[in-house]
Order: sequence, then structure tokens, then C-alpha cells
Amino acid sequence: MGFRNRDIISILDFRREELEELFSVVDEMRKNPSAHSSALSGYLMATAFFEPSTRTRLSFQTAMLRLGGSVIDMAEVQRSSIAKGENFTDTIRMLDAYSDVIAIRHKIDGSARYAAEIAENPVINCGDGKKNHPTQAMLDLYTVKTLKNRIDGLNYGILGDLKYGRAAASLILGLALFRPERIYLISPESLRVRPEVREHLENSGVDYVETTRIEDCISELDVLYVTRVQKERFPDPSEYERVKGSYRLTLDILRAGKEDLVVLHPLPRVDEIDFKVDDSKYAKYFLQAKLGVFVRMALLKLILRG
Repeated sequence: MGFRNRDIISILDFRREELEELFSVVDEMRKNPSAHSSALSGYLMATAFFEPSTRTRLSFQTAMLRLGGSVIDMAEVQRSSIAKGENFTDTIRMLDAYSDVIAIRHKIDGSARYAAEIAENPVINCGDGKKNHPTQAMLDLYTVKTLKNRIDGLNYGILGDLKYGRAAASLILGLALFRPERIYLISPESLRVRPEVREHLENSGVDYVETTRIEDCISELDVLYVTRVQKERFPDPSEYERVKGSYRLTLDILRAGKEDLVVLHPLPRVDEIDFKVDDSKYAKYFLQAKLGVFVRMALLKLILRG
């Protein structure tokens, strides 16, 4: 299908070959970013974030500016016409009229797909409720490829909130496009991966194990992906209180793992990774965030220019 004029809604909308094409463009841009400094001159991106964001919003804006394009930002909802009662549909129509591509984040599942049905220009899902965060999965997979020179044949641990965490769910679904050796799904019983994600793993023939203890599998892992407990998505605050602080990754735990174990995290973190891990050989989450700019540069160029 290619990327030109394409909506980016779910990682499941893509084939492995398409992701590999994207990764090749990212490699090229990292080698010589200045060669692409005017690639999107004359193009304008609208960012509409109905939920808080630092890395995704700013990396998309940085990516567009580094490609020579322009950005308009809806800013906080309280400063937009939504505060006056404007409906979501009309807001999307206006953003579509003003821009060439819309990057959107919203707390409601399916909101990005609905926006894509309204807008004539491409829509990029920057997170919709607990469901999808496709560009995070793209950069996570690319980070693994960069650090390990492959995605296939590795043992992955996904630790934390697998029920409400859209980044974790998107990565798990993305890994199913490749050939991981095994995926260890590590979470409290109440935050286990959602049925539709588990079903997709089974239908894809991916070997996976569900466990509550990181200690049970740390020695097997090549990549450990840590996520925070998604406090804002719990319908019952008491449920969050029961599981907060379930995990805290320390150097002592990591020393039981492989010498070349890689620790990733979509960020922000709360208390699930000890700060002492930051300066260790395992910590690659800040590099991961940095690579997000290049992945989104490549994605924007492919969507708008092909």
C-alpha cells in the first residue's frame, strides 16, 4: 500500500515489509539529516492533543520543523473552542482545512480512526485511550533493531500495565509482525494483557508466557520493556491503589540478566525504574526517545511526499 497520504491509526494496519521500508528511511535520515532539511517546505502539520504529552507531541513538532515544514498547535483544550462546546467532529474538520496532516491524541478509544473518517488529509494516531500508539511501536521496534541489529529471534519482556498501557499493547502487536523467540508478559494479575491482544498473539503463532514475577524470566531476556501503571485510565481509583508500585526495576534485578540486556521505556516513568539504572549499561530509554524524532521525520516525509 505504501505510505503516501496514508492514515497511521494502528500498528496492525502495516506489514513487516512496510515497517522495514520505514526503518531504511530512518537510517538514511540519521546519517545525513541536513539533506532533508527542506523536504517538507510548504507543508503544515496540525497537532491536536486532548491529553497531556511531552515526547510524542514535541518530537512530532520537532520532526516537522527539521524537515522544513510548519506546525500549528491546538494547545490546551481550555484555550480552544471545545471549551465553548464545539464538538469533536467540527474541530477535526477545521484542523483538516488548515493543515496537510493532523497528529492527534485523545482519551477515547477509536477517536483517531473516527477523525480519519472525517478528515480528507492524513491523520496520525498519537494515542487513543488504551488502544493504540502506532508511532511509539514503530520507534520501539526501530530502537531494538538499532541496538540489536535485528528484531527476530530475541526474547522480550514487557513489564507493567499491560491492560491499560497502549504503548505496551502496540509493541506486543508490532512484535507479532516479526519472529520473536518468546515474549514474556509480566504484570499483576489484574493488569494482564487484554483478550484481543492475547488472541492476536495466538493467531500469529507467537510464543508467549504470562507471569507476575520479573525474577522468573530476567535471565532469559534480550530486551526488557518497562511501562508505568496508567493511573489516569483506571475506572476505579481503588483498583489503582492496589497495584501502584507493583514493580521497581533495580540494578540488583538487572544484574541477574544477560550482559547485553537492553532496558526500554516509552516514558514518562514514575517509580518503576530506579534512577540508579539510568547510568548503567542497560538503560537505553533516553536514546529511544531521541530516536523518536528521526522515526517521525521519516514517517512524515513518506506520508506527505512518498
